[in-house]
Amino acid sequence: MLESVIERKLKKQIELIGGKALKFVSPGVSGVPDRIVLLPQGKIIFVELKAPGKKRRKLQEYRTKELQTLGFRVECIDSFESINKFIGGLKNEI
Repeated sequence: MLESVIERKLKKQIELIGGKALKFVSPGVSGVPDRIVLLPQGKIIFVELKAPGKKRRKLQEYRTKELQTLGFRVECIDSFESINKFIGGLKNEI
């Protein structure tokens, strides 16, 4: 399964719960997560998307740690199953 298929599914599922999954691009800063998820009540989660079985690159791991140090939640999603688990957890939080 392609990463782009997982990305489209995530975007649709986030919209169904009232949020936005915006493409996250930071010119001049490589390795940032693919999506910034904006949820009701000002909740922000960064999401790195991967094809099944693929891992984050070292620079992506570094950027993840930077964001987590600042207090942000960063998730890595690589399957429809992980999307369902992520969305299920979000429904309990919002």
